[in-house]
Amino acid sequence: MPIEGRAFRDTKAPFDRLPLRAEGVVREEVWNLSRNSAGMSLRFATASPEVRVRYRLSSKTIALAHMPATGVSGVDLYGHDGERWRWLSVSRPSKQDVEATLLEGIPARETPRSFWLYLPLYNGVEKMEIGVEEGFDVTPLPPRAKEQKPVVFYGTSIMHGACASRAGMAWPSIVGRALDREVFNFGFSGNGRMEKEVAQHLCEIDAAAFVVDCLPNMTAQLVAERAGPLAQQLRAARKDAPILFVEDRTFASAWFDEKRKRDHEQRRKELRAAVAKLREDGMQGVHLLSGEGLIGHDDEGTTDGSHPNDLGMMRQADKVIVALQPLLAR
Repeated sequence: MPIEGRAFRDTKAPFDRLPLRAEGVVREEVWNLSRNSAGMSLRFATASPEVRVRYRLSSKTIALAHMPATGVSGVDLYGHDGERWRWLSVSRPSKQDVEATLLEGIPARETPRSFWLYLPLYNGVEKMEIGVEEGFDVTPLPPRAKEQKPVVFYGTSIMHGACASRAGMAWPSIVGRALDREVFNFGFSGNGRMEKEVAQHLCEIDAAAFVVDCLPNMTAQLVAERAGPLAQQLRAARKDAPILFVEDRTFASAWFDEKRKRDHEQRRKELRAAVAKLREDGMQGVHLLSGEGLIGHDDEGTTDGSHPNDLGMMRQADKVIVALQPLLAR
């Protein structure tokens, strides 16, 4: 069955995000996080009245202090109602070996229904099985149109999926459903730092666009040093793909904490300067999305001040969708 959201085939394990050859090239922290299945999914059709899953997680860490097991280690099932994808069910793991009934008691039918299963955000998957009632088939859905190139996302824990309650609510996945386009999630928790060693692998992907949202993991000095070279590295490999830089979201308590507020201002200032310099030097197709109001203005869009809850994820996805649509249309 085709695995959507997997950019590379030469991986150490089936659901890794970076190729095996990245081990020892990217930092160890990035490599370890790349073995999470964030952004990957399976799309299939079945007429079965029951859908089950059986899978083994690579880590014993089933949940995090600020993120539930449904998001860290659960699989998230959507169904198509004939017009759009809608949520149906999520697994609730409590151990590494997971068995769950996602749907049961549905009237059997001759025409198969279409389903979309998102894999865990903050855990790895060693094996995955989909079960249906005996006598029914599981048919992979055809890949999205080949002319619809994927969108590549590179960023931090927020992109990785913290703190979505379930896998389908990570904001890159929301964007993928809205645009009906495959997305590759290269969010690395705490380690999205515009590194050339990571970018050299992203450059291999024939992308419709690159979205870079790394500021929450960077200092203003790092932004000044790396934003321009990262854009040049991507542009050298992919001449026509738009590059969308996203400013960091506003920390929920920044209205009260002056230091946090200054940090935001300084990082954004350096990113704006880098984008302006790239444009002055003649680079086409480099764009900037403001961090102001990225997850709302009411300070209610996060779990811990930094990481979006589902509300914050929806808000950021909406902003990115609006920014990406005209770029992809071109």
